[in-house]
Amino acid sequence: MNVKTIVAALLITAGIVVLSFSGISFTTPGQTVQFLGIHIETVDTHFIPPIVGAFALVGGVVLLLVKPRSV
Repeated sequence: MNVKTIVAALLITAGIVVLSFSGISFTTPGQTVQFLGIHIETVDTHFIPPIVGAFALVGGVVLLLVKPRSV
């Protein structure tokens, strides 16, 4: 397996996962806020929409189907 095939397989897998869950949301730690002596930690929520999964799936399939150019 060459690098192109591995990247295509990863794109297809990621696309199927995102589409099967109708998008993926995840949180990351945000900034720490101190207000009137109270220590508040925030979180940032991120969402990967299903259209990104569709693009990844199509991109992986196209990457598999395209033949390398001979130089």
